[in-house]
Parts: sequence; C-alpha cells; structure tokens
Amino acid sequence: MLPLPGSPSSSWPMFRARLSALFAGADVRVCTAFWLFGLINNVLYVIILSAALDLVGPDVPKAIVLLADIIPSFVIKLCAPYFIHLVPYSYRTLLFAAISSWGMLLIALAPPYTDGGTITAKMAGVVLASLSSGAGELSFLGLTHYYGPFSQAAWGSGTGAAGLIGAGYYSITTTTIGLSVKTSLLASSVLPLVMVMGFFLILPRGPLRRTVSSKHLDEDLEDEESNEDVPDREDRGLLADPLEPSTTSIPSSNPTETSTSWQKRFLHDLRRSRGLIYPYILPLMLVYFAEYLMNQSVTPTLLFPLDKTPFSEYRSFYPTYATIYQLGVFVSRSSLPFIRIPYLYTMGSLQCLNLALLIFQALYTIFPSVYIVFAFIFWVGVLGGLVYVNAYANVADDMPDAEREFALGAVSVSDSAGISLSALVGVLGGVEEGLCAWQVGRGKDWCRKL
Repeated sequence: MLPLPGSPSSSWPMFRARLSALFAGADVRVCTAFWLFGLINNVLYVIILSAALDLVGPDVPKAIVLLADIIPSFVIKLCAPYFIHLVPYSYRTLLFAAISSWGMLLIALAPPYTDGGTITAKMAGVVLASLSSGAGELSFLGLTHYYGPFSQAAWGSGTGAAGLIGAGYYSITTTTIGLSVKTSLLASSVLPLVMVMGFFLILPRGPLRRTVSSKHLDEDLEDEESNEDVPDREDRGLLADPLEPSTTSIPSSNPTETSTSWQKRFLHDLRRSRGLIYPYILPLMLVYFAEYLMNQSVTPTLLFPLDKTPFSEYRSFYPTYATIYQLGVFVSRSSLPFIRIPYLYTMGSLQCLNLALLIFQALYTIFPSVYIVFAFIFWVGVLGGLVYVNAYANVADDMPDAEREFALGAVSVSDSAGISLSALVGVLGGVEEGLCAWQVGRGKDWCRKL
C-alpha cells in the first residue's frame, strides 16, 4: 500500500519506492501491447455510437445502432469459446483487424441518408465491426492468462481509454477540424492495423513459447499415465499457440470416435460455463444493464434550466454526461494495480441503486444542481469500471491454470448481455419517452428542445 499523508513514511522518496514496488515485474512491452489491444478493440465501438445520428438520421431510433453494435458481439461471445481454440490467435489478430476495417469501410462508403441512401449497408458494417470486437475481447482476455496480472491491468486501462479517445476522435475530426463524416470514418478504418503491430512487433513471444513446451510435456505424461475418456487436454484453454499442433485434431480412423470426442469436449465446456454464471457473469451483467440503461435512456432527461448551467443549448447535456462517464470508467479501469474490490454483487447492487436515484432525479429533481449530477455520473462510471476489472481479476485469481483461459473468455459474454438487455428494455419499455412525457406534463419541456 502507498504511505498515508502525514505518516513518517510519506516522504517523496518513500512514495516513489512504494510506487515502484507496485509495478515490480511489469514488462513495458507487454503492458504497451495489451493497452493497445484494449484501446483498438473497443474504440471503433465508441466511434460508431458517437456517429449514430449521422449514420441513420434523426428519424431512426439511435438504439437501432446500439443493438446492431452490441447484439452480434453478444452472440459471438456466447458461442465462440467452444470453437475459437481451433484458430491460432496469430491468425485471429489478422482476421479481427481485417473484419473491423472492412466494417468501417462499409459504414463510411455507403451513401448517406441525406443523399437518399438506406441504412442497410451501414448496419452491415456495424455488424461486422461488432463481431470482430466481441471475438477480439474474449480472445485477448484469454491471452492475458499467459502474461500475468499486469497484462490484465493494461487491457482494462486500454478499454477505458477507448471511450474517451473514441468520442474525442469523432468530435474533433468532424466538429473542430471540420472533416466530413465519411472522411472521419474512413480514417478510423486503419486503426485496427495498430492492433496488428502491437501483436507482431511489440508483444514478446517468450511466455507463449514456454507455455507450449510445458504443454507438450504434460500431454506426453498424460498419454502415458491417464486412461480417462476425454481425449483432449483441457488445459489447452481457449487460445492456442500458432506453433502448437491442435490437440483437438487427434487423428482417428473412426469417424464415430471423433464425433464422440467433440461431443464430450463440448459438454464439458458447457459444464465449465455453468459454473461461471453466478460468481462472475451475473454481477457483471447486472452492472452493465444498470449503467447502460442510465446512459441510453435516463441521462438524456437529466436537464436543468440553461441559466443554471454552463450550457447555452440543451443538446450539450448528453455529450457532457457521456464524457464525464467515460472519464470515470477510464480512471477505475486503470486502478487495478492500486486497489482490489472483490465484492462484485455489492458493487452491482450499488449500480442498481444509482439507476433508481437517477430515475428519481428525472422525475422529481432530487439533486438541485447540474454539478451534483456531474459528480454522480462520474461515480457511475467509476463503479462500472471497478466491477469490470475486478471481475476478471477474480477469475484469474480463483480459477486453476487449466481452466483460467477458457473462463476469462467465457465471462466476457456478460457485458454484451447486459448492454443488449438494457437496449431492449430502453426501446420496448419506452423509458426515455416515458420520463420525458412525465416532465412535459409538469411544465418541464426541456427534453423536447434537444
């Protein structure tokens, strides 16, 4: 722990020594590579959401973009842990980058709605980017198994930075610099190349090669000593080294035997997944449901008279709330080396309480100042980021080596599931529309002036 202010050990040299001790053993190349993985894998998702109005126009619900941006990711995270180990992760990195770039090119080059273009091609591009992002997240989270806790901390910080950088990139390029939407999106299509450079040029391969050697030795011993029915080693995990032969491809002259092997492996993976639901998936899903319902359906109605705020127009509230929220997420997702809070359900309950309080704020204005709401939105982001990084840290701490990599990837379905559920509730339940109608009925028509 860092020294307390005013204590005998609170001198600057002692503080530096304690801070250095926190990062003892951290590899700069590993941390840089995983920070870039987290940033690039998530930044296109943020850019797409930031461009939602420009993509579909004012007459189409923006939640359509959110659903197209998150449901494919949810589906791939739900299914991929059971087969993605067949694709070496070096190939996966290239594939993710190619699909992401292709998706952004489709979005950018499709005719805009102002020229009579339909949103079909743009939504196809959004779906491609979402598939790549979902598969990338479960793969890179699994990859942290090989590189230790600092890789996980760097990944979390990179995903937090993606929110700030993605929203800032689109705002600066289209508003400050004055680039067209098409040009801004075209430029973002080259960003996945940074992920490729991080993997092939920055990330050291030593830990992977050492893991391959130990796996081969373990497999030889198991072949000699084990008579279990499961023909594939389960400590191979979710990811596979490109130099390592696939242990799931054991030659067999009997097709029935091969089919049985696949069935046994799949059923075993299902049993492993069920064991992850209560301790990890449900609390993370709960947090994401609450915070995205706040972000998409509640915060647009948290308005005040302009003369009591720093704004000159009502449309400035929402992007300001979004920026403050992303700042809180970045701070907390970068906190893993300094603080651990393993109580996931406690934090999930607090996030649900935050949702209830913001709904009451929209209905009854319990906070008299917009600056209090600013602080509250920051807290929402901090809490959400804390649950994210601590959930995966708990998985890494709790699971044995043979199970850890699969578990890290399988748990990643929780955030997409929570976001998808919040989008469906927001759209089908008409949360924003209902809150706005309540306010208008009481003489506060600010939400109609956005």
